[in-house]
Amino acid sequence: MADSGPFGPRQNPRFQEDLVGLDPHDPEARAFAEHLDRIERCGPNFTVEACLDGVSEFADSSNRLGGLRWWVSALVVVLIVLGVIVTAWDIIGRAIAWLAG
Repeated sequence: MADSGPFGPRQNPRFQEDLVGLDPHDPEARAFAEHLDRIERCGPNFTVEACLDGVSEFADSSNRLGGLRWWVSALVVVLIVLGVIVTAWDIIGRAIAWLAG
């Protein structure tokens, strides 16, 4: 059986510290606590793990959006992937030309 810790299963400790008086089972209060956690998260932004966390946060936030904002975030992702593909193709082409020459 998993240890739920001193705050109970899936309960944010922020309700005991900052958000005293709010119902921890209220979806809006939980969303606000998660929002505060994301804002106050600080760490090294120059590591691969931090970059992947940033991509994960972008994906999570774009999934919460709807309509035009979702399409714009999808377009940004497609443009990034297209840029990576074009850059890789260029590097491979130059490497083959260098090896052949």
